[in-house]
Amino acid sequence: MPFHPYLAEKLDLIRGLSREDLATNPAARQRMIDYLRDPAEWIMPSGVLVEDLRIDGPHGSIPVRVYRPPGTPATALLWAHGGGFAFGDLEMPEAHVVSAELAARAGVFVVSVDYRLAQNGVRYPVPLDDVDAAWRWLTTEAMPGCRAAIGGASAGAALALAAALRDRDSGRSRAALVLLAYPFAHYPNPALDDATAAEMRALPPFMRFPVAAIEGMVSAYVGRIGDLPPDALPGAARLGGLPATHILLSEYDDLRPSGELLGRQLREAGVPVSTYLARGMPHGHLNRTPSLDEVDASLGYLAAALRASP
Repeated sequence: MPFHPYLAEKLDLIRGLSREDLATNPAARQRMIDYLRDPAEWIMPSGVLVEDLRIDGPHGSIPVRVYRPPGTPATALLWAHGGGFAFGDLEMPEAHVVSAELAARAGVFVVSVDYRLAQNGVRYPVPLDDVDAAWRWLTTEAMPGCRAAIGGASAGAALALAAALRDRDSGRSRAALVLLAYPFAHYPNPALDDATAAEMRALPPFMRFPVAAIEGMVSAYVGRIGDLPPDALPGAARLGGLPATHILLSEYDDLRPSGELLGRQLREAGVPVSTYLARGMPHGHLNRTPSLDEVDASLGYLAAALRASP
């Protein structure tokens, strides 16, 4: 379908903007704020309790945010936000709103992990080690014996999938399912099909992932763009033996081919896979609120996977 009409009407606000503009120009920042304004303000779901904690990890303590739904949850979820491995925090909607909504919609205990970012000399495997440590804490201390899921968005999806691979290889296999939102799982990134590539040319450059930007993300995370460890961008890893995996895709997304290829690879490896395509939506659409219909539907897709019987 065409680019989502609510967003299409606002694209002129961000045409010509650069990340440098946002760092230095107050008027540019206001234009971005206006673009990100959704049809309605988000309100924390009733009954969800939120607590900030710190847990131990191999590189020092790790901040996590816990979301407790009403009642006694039967399922727990570890969630990792995106941000190209180098950006993002527990406050961004892709972390906070998603975690609270899934806790409420699926009745699950959610832990959002504030892994170390690939900045100031931090490199692979440090962010992955943090996600893995949070996963082990969730499944052995916070909610031992509970049905457990692991998931994330974009770069966070790569970290979640890599942690699931570690879990599989440990012999413990505590993960019951994996949730991946618009995952960035391959380098080089697969190319868009011709039709989608033509439609994407109408989007502002700020919303695109050109080759140089993707190369920059990988270089910041791993420190190089060649001879990558298989679990750094885990589309290159052995994928057999993973639990059922659910992949949310954004239609207008340069990284969508990575999620699509990952789905094919998982099926070939015998892993049960489902996918949902958020029509008309750009990469990172979970950074918006469920007052936007396709964000609401995307959260519904993830919640349904969490509610489903093992």
